[in-house]
Formats: sequence, structure tokens, C-alpha cells
Amino acid sequence: MYTALYRAQRPEIFSEVIGQDHIVRILKNQIATDSVSHAYLFCGTRGTGKTTTARILAKAVNCLDDEDRPCGHCANCIAIKESTFMDVVEIDAASNNGVDNIRELRESVKYPPAVGRKKVYIIDEVHMLSTGAFNALLKTLEEPPENVMFILATTDPQKLPQTILSRCMRLDFKRVPEKVLIDHMSRICS
Repeated sequence: MYTALYRAQRPEIFSEVIGQDHIVRILKNQIATDSVSHAYLFCGTRGTGKTTTARILAKAVNCLDDEDRPCGHCANCIAIKESTFMDVVEIDAASNNGVDNIRELRESVKYPPAVGRKKVYIIDEVHMLSTGAFNALLKTLEEPPENVMFILATTDPQKLPQTILSRCMRLDFKRVPEKVLIDHMSRICS
């Protein structure tokens, strides 16, 4: 089956992420010290690796390897890569932006992870949620179950209510420098 180039070359572990060393360092330290947050806000322009890093973080908190997380080789890492892992839920807020969508999410949060250590909800383009949806999400962010993690990704953090922003650890993704992109593309092409 054909796989798009961006999917075939998508980073699967932290060491493969380019141009975001400051974020990778923070997340790796949190994983090593078992001090991950319950809610993250990944901000930055298109193509800076927000969703990719969110998937890697989801792998890291659910990886079966005790040494180097994520390993990229265990059953959980492979299932997350193939989007078949039950405890990682990706939601596109651009098309699921209503109160009912968030109410469904709030209901599913009540159940413990089926396979992994943590149930991870990745909400992409979170700034597209309606006001009612943000209000519904707020209650869950205020009092999350201990085995649940939220990763909110957005290109427009200024559109998020202050109540949501104050409950997330914000990480700002920078534009990847041109030289870094050229070097990386050269490695892919060779």
C-alpha cells in the first residue's frame, strides 16, 4: 500500500525530531523523572512538528521499555505508529468542534486505559472549538483522572480562553531553520 512521503519520513522517536531541541529536552527530562504534565499546549506555525511530537510523547508515556522511551519497537510504540492503539485518541477540532463532541470525550475519560499506562487525547487545531466546547473541556482539564493526558495543538493560541491556557503547560515550537531543513532533506533523498 502507498504511504505518503511525509508519513513515511515522520519522526517516530525524540532523536528524530529536528529543529525543536528545546522542546525535546523538556519532554525527555519529564519522562525520565516521571513528572509529565496532565495537559500540554503545543503552539507554532504549520509544519513545525506539533502533532508529530504529540504522537511521540504519547508513545513515550505508554512505552514498555524502561530505559529509552519511546523505544519505537515495543508493541505499544508500533500500535501507536499504526494508529491502532486504543489509549491514544486523536481528534481534529476543526471538524469535531461542538459541545457534543467534547461531552463524548468527557465520558470516555472516565474509563481507565485499556492497554497502556495513560490514555492520551491529542486535540489538533484546538483553537477551532466552540465556546461551549471549551467550557465543557475546562471541567476535565481542571480535575483530570490521574491516568489521562491531554495534548492540545494549535497555530492560534491567542484564540484559546485564558481558563484553558492557565491549565496547560505551554511549549512553543519554532520555525525550523532553513539549513537544518536542507540537511534533513539531503539525508532523506540520499
